[in-house]
Amino acid sequence: MITVEFDDSKIKKALQDLQSATGDLSPAFREIGKQLVESTKQRFSSGIGPDGQKWEDNSQVTIERKGRNMPLVDSGTLMAEINYQIIGNNTLEIGNPMEYAAMQQFGGTKEEFSHLWGDIPARPFLGISSDDETEILNIIEKHLTNNF
Repeated sequence: MITVEFDDSKIKKALQDLQSATGDLSPAFREIGKQLVESTKQRFSSGIGPDGQKWEDNSQVTIERKGRNMPLVDSGTLMAEINYQIIGNNTLEIGNPMEYAAMQQFGGTKEEFSHLWGDIPARPFLGISSDDETEILNIIEKHLTNNF
């Protein structure tokens, strides 16, 4: 399993404050999880990763096979399987259980993976954008405010 972690001091500090105030991060984690699932799914329509970079276009072979140039969009399964889970009292994970999700996130070459029909460019769809960070902080602030 591949793990992508986002380490941001503002979010960590806000979560620590919320943990101290409430003792229970799960209500905020549920809201943050839903928000991140939705923003991740929106990346499939925009074709822009959490870092703000546009995904590389599909190869001509893929465009001809699919009849369109929408990277990571075929049957919709990859997008549909984005989910979140809360682990214990202090971990929120956003991910995708599909076996090929890591290849789409990080890319790979035919040289590395002989079963590929060609090189696959990295098209990061998991991660936290600057808009996500703002929304996470807003959610945490709302939960802090509601507890005082």
